Amino acid sequence: MKPRFIFVMDAEHYRLLFGDRELAQLRKVVELVEPSLNAAQLRAAGDRYADVQGIISGWGMPELSPDLLKSMPKLRAVFHAAGTIKSIATDASWDLGIRITSAASQNAKPTAEFAFAQIILSLKHAWARIFALREMQSYAQADPLMPGGYGSTVALLSLGKIGRLVARRLATLEVNVIAYDPTIAPADAAGLKVSLCSLEDAFARADVVSCHMPLTAQTTGVLGRAHFSAMKPGATFINTARGAIVVESELVQVLHERPDLFAILDVTDPEPPSPNSPLFKLKNVVLTPHIAGSNGPECRRLGIMMVEEVERYLAGKPLLGEVHQGQLELIA
Repeated sequence: MKPRFIFVMDAEHYRLLFGDRELAQLRKVVELVEPSLNAAQLRAAGDRYADVQGIISGWGMPELSPDLLKSMPKLRAVFHAAGTIKSIATDASWDLGIRITSAASQNAKPTAEFAFAQIILSLKHAWARIFALREMQSYAQADPLMPGGYGSTVALLSLGKIGRLVARRLATLEVNVIAYDPTIAPADAAGLKVSLCSLEDAFARADVVSCHMPLTAQTTGVLGRAHFSAMKPGATFINTARGAIVVESELVQVLHERPDLFAILDVTDPEPPSPNSPLFKLKNVVLTPHIAGSNGPECRRLGIMMVEEVERYLAGKPLLGEVHQGQLELIA
């Protein structure tokens, strides 16, 4: 008999992640319980899914609490068609040996593409010029602080999945790439054509600083006034990681004091910012509504990867996106 699997995610994501082709592929190898459940429905189900061996999840998947795991004694694996699993995995799930794999590597692709695009725009001071053009209704004068895309320096904060993808794209430009990542060996960085540096040097030397740090206890609030104040004239800070990595009040203060600097923020803390946040009014800030990751049709890549992970799991093959307990403090 085929093992029994259920979908658990917010309803609006189900058909974005899985089309008819993916569902047909899954039905060949597992018995699917459909339609998808949301978190509240799963919690209210009691022992209705006691025989389920696998969960295919997405955004909206609840944590694997002891009570939930008790109601699903045969659960052996979770296939998370999204990025981080930090809100899912628990000590109880690890203790029971529940395997968890995610599509973080696929979700990294659009984030890296977005960051790369913003880096290029930042090297040309494109947003500042767009704002000036809209205000003045005429072309602005020459910008002596514009670094451009030749011989300038880009700093990446972290060389995880996303940072590495950005580094590979930057290798197609004629720019110098430096990176802060205390977890990577210099030889690995060199393979990406990246030179390692301290966090302080990343801000002091770069024309564009792009943040890709995971949010951990160590990185929460790690970027503050000292870093932003040290930035070169005309430099840009980009954050597509997590808003809580930045002490927002200190970033705002520096941006007030130094109108030559610019910030492109796809993430904030909280999200969205409060209605009276200075981020909405500062002329040297671009806010985007957390769109760097997978949106719309881009989500299908995540679903496809999890279908393939289910097939690998049932065939006894290694899972490409599997996350182990010891990795949680090092990943997003």
